[in-house]
Parts: sequence; C-alpha cells; structure tokens
Amino acid sequence: MHAISLAIPEVFLIEPTVFGDERGFFFESFHQQQFEDSIQRQVQFVQDNHSRSMRHVLRGLHYQIRQPQGKLVRVVQGAVFDVAVDIRQSSPSFGQWVGEILSAENKRQLWIPEGFAHGFVVVSECAEFLYKTTDYYAPQFERTICWNDPTLAIQWPISAPPLLSAKDREGLPLARAELYG
Repeated sequence: MHAISLAIPEVFLIEPTVFGDERGFFFESFHQQQFEDSIQRQVQFVQDNHSRSMRHVLRGLHYQIRQPQGKLVRVVQGAVFDVAVDIRQSSPSFGQWVGEILSAENKRQLWIPEGFAHGFVVVSECAEFLYKTTDYYAPQFERTICWNDPTLAIQWPISAPPLLSAKDREGLPLARAELYG
C-alpha cells in the first residue's frame, strides 16, 4: 500500500499493491495496520456502505455535523470523480477541495477524514462505490452543500447537467451551511 498526501494534507490517495498475471489479480483492499501507519493516526471503522449509480449521477456534497464520519472510499465497478471539501472553519485549507478519479481499473482509494464534505459524480456507464465510515449514519445530522457552489468552484468533469436527488438539489451554499469549528 502506498499513501499519497494530496493538496489538503489530511486527505490521502491510497494505492494498493496489486499482484496480477494472466489469471487475474489479487490485492489487499484493506489492511488496518498498514492503513493507520500510512495516514499516521488510528482509525476505527464501524460501517460499510455500497451504492450503485448510473452515468451523470452526482451524490453530494454530504457530511454529518454531529457524529462526523471519516470515509475510506473506492470503486469496484466503473469510475467516479471523487471530491473532498475541507469545511473546518479553523483549518488553513478551509473551503478548498481535492478531486481524484477512482475506478475499478486503477483500484485507488481516497481517505477523507472527519471535517470534510464528500461527493462524487459517475464518469462511466455505471459505478459501484464502496466506503467504510468511522461513525454510523445519522440522518438527523446529515447536511448537504451545493455541488455547484461558485465559492468552491469544483471542476466536475461533466458536460451535461448531473442527475441529483431531491436532497442534493436542496443543498446550501457554503456561506449558509452549518460547518465545523
């Protein structure tokens, strides 16, 4: 496993060591000790989630204002452009975002710590997206920031309007969102 610190230092791109030959491939998709050593902190995951979405579906930007969730995300079918936005007001990178292509082919994962909003858009025909969380889903604490907030200016790789849920269509701009201290 190789962890690459991105432009926001607490967010890591995780590249597994993949062993492959004419029969196929093998890799450890998660190894607790190697993961913690790579991000230099202890993490306990309590929930795994799995979603399937079609091309142009955009999910996010989601977070929980209480019971914040760190997320380790990956794609097992297709490809997504995955985004993490720092919404910690006391952070030097507040309001900044990073984005990476995650795909079944590249087998990369993204570690998004607590204090970040998260979203992704499907850039293949469909995608199956898996993620581990450090706290349980708590719908009463879930919040959504507008995916197209001009303050954030996220460069989504889309050429048509995305397909959004009702919740995501009602996301608030960063300036009006409930944020972390």
